[in-house]
Amino acid sequence: MRRLTLKTGLLLALICTATASFSQQVFKITAIPDESPTELARKAGPLVKYLEARLGMKVEYTPVSDYAASVEALANKQIDMAWFGGFTFVQANVRSGGKAVPLVQREEDEKFRSVFITTDPAIKTLADLKGKTLSFGSASSTSGHLMPRSFLLDAKIDPDKDLKRVAYSGAHDATIAAVAAGKVDAGALNISVWEKFVADKKVDTTKVRVIYTTPTYFDYNWTVHADMPAALKEKITKAFLDLNKATPEGKEILDLQRATRFVPTKAENYKGIEAAARSADLLK
Repeated sequence: MRRLTLKTGLLLALICTATASFSQQVFKITAIPDESPTELARKAGPLVKYLEARLGMKVEYTPVSDYAASVEALANKQIDMAWFGGFTFVQANVRSGGKAVPLVQREEDEKFRSVFITTDPAIKTLADLKGKTLSFGSASSTSGHLMPRSFLLDAKIDPDKDLKRVAYSGAHDATIAAVAAGKVDAGALNISVWEKFVADKKVDTTKVRVIYTTPTYFDYNWTVHADMPAALKEKITKAFLDLNKATPEGKEILDLQRATRFVPTKAENYKGIEAAARSADLLK
């Protein structure tokens, strides 16, 4: 009887230790640095608080230095979940040997677009960009580089041959700043950031204007590693799908994420992005 009591006590101690360990676990998230660090941190704050309540564990937002760092962090399981663009998701999936699993995307990401902007009155179409200087965002950006480059190639414009100079600003807001300051003749960026700048009156639209809006494509998503327990994946997915603008918390988070709502997504949605990357010889 004493042996049984001792064994029971040890078992209970082990269970309590495991439970305590799980409760102290830190769920780490990150995001591609497609905007300024302060803006990304501002957007992450309310989401972190919400996820902590829904997942029952501490959630920590971990910024990364560049797009490649976010890909490596997920592939090596240094973080648990990443906000990727379509191209960075494809890169992470290749880098991890098919272990990247996209869970949700904003409804807007099912039909995302990019815009080309300029201050030069002589530039009215994509064809007018020949011989001009153009800024993309990050080289690994879907909406700030890959897809704009793809649509330029479709228009028979090779950025590396037909433009005077190609620059990389590193982020969408930096592209707007470069064009507005006259550092480049034109720029390509995410339509969501452009519309936010216009709505917040952070750009003078009497000077900086859109000359071309691309066709739609799938873009951003929240991605996890395939090795994550299925139950946790389900909890994360449900947490995002439950966000609703009818509640103050839901409205704050969705507005910051520039989302109407979140919807489920899958790896197959990004086959077009992968094809575009391979066609442009950008996927190593």
